[in-house]
This record gives sequence, C-alpha cells and structure tokens, in this order.
Amino acid sequence: MSGPDESFLTNCLFFTANRLSRTITKLAEDAFAPTGLTPMYGYLIRLVVGTPGISQKELAEKLAVTPSTLTRFVDKLELKKLVERKVQGKTVLVYPTAKGEGMVETIKAASRDLRNRYEEVLGKEFADEISRQLVFSSGQLEKQ
Repeated sequence: MSGPDESFLTNCLFFTANRLSRTITKLAEDAFAPTGLTPMYGYLIRLVVGTPGISQKELAEKLAVTPSTLTRFVDKLELKKLVERKVQGKTVLVYPTAKGEGMVETIKAASRDLRNRYEEVLGKEFADEISRQLVFSSGQLEKQ
C-alpha cells in the first residue's frame, strides 16, 4: 500500500527554498560561532568596514532586510561598540568602530569557513551556479 502523494513538497519552490534556508542558516551559524556574532551581523560589519559612512537605507537594501530590521541590527551592534551612527540631515550613516574594524579578519575567516563547508558538499561550480540562480530568481520574484 502506498502513502499519499508528497511530490508537491519537492516540486514547491516555497518548501524547497525554506528547507535550503534552514540548512544553510545552521551551517552559517556554526561557521560564525567563533566570532560571537550571527552571520547577518558579521556581513553587516563587513559592509560597514568596507564602506564607512554607508547609509542605513543602503545597508538594508544590500542585506535585503526591511529598514526596521536593519535599525534593530545596528542598535545591537552599537551596544556591542562595533559600529556607530552619525546623523547627516535626514540620513543616518553607519561607521565602524576600531573594535568593529578589528573583527573583520575573524569575520572573513568565518565567511571562508562557511563557503568551504558548503563547497565541500556541493562542489564549487554547483555552489556558484546555485547562488547565481537564487540571486536571479529572487530578483525576478521581487519585481512582482
């Protein structure tokens, strides 16, 4: 006796994307554990160090999060003394602190570790291709 047809799960972008998200998030959290930061905080710091004075609006766009979510992220990193805000007119600019700049090499190492972990399983070419496809797919769906 066969069970119910469950192919809708493997044929559903919603289900498969969420499954991938949970899996890659776990890998990323493990890779970033030595930094004491979540992966998102680590990538935020890398952006701020790479572009001191970047606006919160631009950070939110680059990280694909809402402005309110980005504000919460920056609040937490400010409390940890890793970034600081400066208001310029109506624009809020984010700068790294010396402490934040000092973490960049550790954060880059965590990023490399994450990439090595998934490339070891998927292979470099497939990992690069799936990243390109996900960027393209997200962009197309966001236009809706």
